[in-house]
Amino acid sequence: MLTPKMVLAACLIVAVFGVGSAAGQVPGANGHIVFSSDRDGNYEIYLMNADGSGQARLTNNTAIDETPSFSPDGKQIVFSSDRDGNYEIYVMNADGTGQTRLTNNRADDRAPSFSPDGKQIVFASSRDGNYEIYVVDPDGGGETRLTTTTGSDVDPSFSP
Repeated sequence: MLTPKMVLAACLIVAVFGVGSAAGQVPGANGHIVFSSDRDGNYEIYLMNADGSGQARLTNNTAIDETPSFSPDGKQIVFSSDRDGNYEIYVMNADGTGQTRLTNNRADDRAPSFSPDGKQIVFASSRDGNYEIYVVDPDGGGETRLTTTTGSDVDPSFSP
């Protein structure tokens, strides 16, 4: 359960650091914040307590790992990475173990986010030249395209 101090700390972090490609997320289940940072020379995924303590690096490679988002139960983190030559969607345990690629194609798959029930992950993909919105199951199955437009659809997110 989030305490008023935790909420205030999260608001201060967003106010000070802003929200962008290195945005973080605060889940209600454990009060941790997941974010990406280039503090070690390349964007990697980090985890910290809501008060900023206990910072831990969860990914460590020469690629860019970005846009992390917690599953509703706080047990998994979904993120995008270019570690295989282009951006794909990955999921890992909240402690950084079990990193698994969910998508595999030549396009960029980015900005993933879990559904409130944790049964789907929404993301944007540039498979047809412009970005469209897709969903995939947390095990990589059931991939479905949701939009078809002449422009780019980006940064999808489920409502709570």
